[in-house]
Amino acid sequence: MDDTLDSLGRTVVEALSPAVTGYAIAHHELTLSAQASEIVSVMRFLRDDPRCLFWSIIDVTAVDWPGRERRFDVVYHLLSPKHNVRIRVKAQTDEAAPVPSIIEVFPGADWFERETYDLYGIAFAGHPDMRRLLTDYGFDGHPLRKDFPLTGFVEVRYDDEAKRVVYAPVRLAQEFRNFDFLSPWEGTDYPLPGDEKAGKIGQGGHGS
Repeated sequence: MDDTLDSLGRTVVEALSPAVTGYAIAHHELTLSAQASEIVSVMRFLRDDPRCLFWSIIDVTAVDWPGRERRFDVVYHLLSPKHNVRIRVKAQTDEAAPVPSIIEVFPGADWFERETYDLYGIAFAGHPDMRRLLTDYGFDGHPLRKDFPLTGFVEVRYDDEAKRVVYAPVRLAQEFRNFDFLSPWEGTDYPLPGDEKAGKIGQGGHGS
């Protein structure tokens, strides 16, 4: 399998350089590194070239690396039903530079790109409806950024007493829990049902 992926990686890099800058194989998965400005042409090649035929867009998401100058990896996952191969494409961008939308190649990327914009703040140039998708109306910030604060924000909820939708401070309440890392069958100071059978087996007897 890795030989097939290695051959595919070399094929794509040779055909699309410098738009695709390299590839890597890890855990039997192929990842291409692409220039964000060329992502539309890269996606079109992966969809149409007979050696690829990645017709299905599985996901578009991102990874945040706050200490890096271009802090975001925009990540695309594709599937080729024809060749039974999956592929991952990564493109780096920063907080200001929009990434070209791939909707003209994969219309199904519409909501994926909106989700990525909502949660990471990455804009997609040419998207016909670049609005938030998952967070509340008027939400401030992007929740999946690593520097997103966990307090100081409001949420929308329905208030049963007021009989209307209200804004209220976000509460991240969690009860205190003491973890002893023991299974439910260990650490008790009283006998558990079935202990008498275990005792008989341990003494060479037969359980019922």
